[in-house]
Amino acid sequence: MTNPTSSDTGGIDAAHYRNVLGHFPTGVTVITGTSEGKPVGMAIGSFSSVSLDPPLVLFCPQKTSSSWPLIEASGSFCANILSSEQEDLCRVMASKSDDKFAGIGYRDGVSGSPVLADVLGWIDCSIERVHDEGDHFVVIGRVLELDAANEGLPLIFYRGGYGRFDA
Repeated sequence: MTNPTSSDTGGIDAAHYRNVLGHFPTGVTVITGTSEGKPVGMAIGSFSSVSLDPPLVLFCPQKTSSSWPLIEASGSFCANILSSEQEDLCRVMASKSDDKFAGIGYRDGVSGSPVLADVLGWIDCSIERVHDEGDHFVVIGRVLELDAANEGLPLIFYRGGYGRFDA
């Protein structure tokens, strides 16, 4: 098998990179925060646990995100784990809409970041560190509070589309 290359990405073709990495299924989260007292959110597929002691998680927003600078300025975020029934919510949070929270239920977490209604779980965090890496940032969050809020199956992103996991 050949490995397409491109000089712009260190010898790796971007389309081939996306295709290969798209074979790795990821869970879908919505990262929420506040800006000037208003809720802000964005859909993220790059979320992971980092450490148990201390409790740390990470996610990776694109540098071109208009939501990330607003969340970063607040100093905290909440990672909301979406259920397989929340694809529409994910699409809204992935959009460039000015009012992503219209009709969306939520409550404030301990950090002040929105905890979305009906999510499988949520992890409320303070921002510990932000690393500048390639075309994304790597955000490390210190867990302040978390809970597995509801039963259900997770929303999965796989090969460019949304899917469901059957237990």
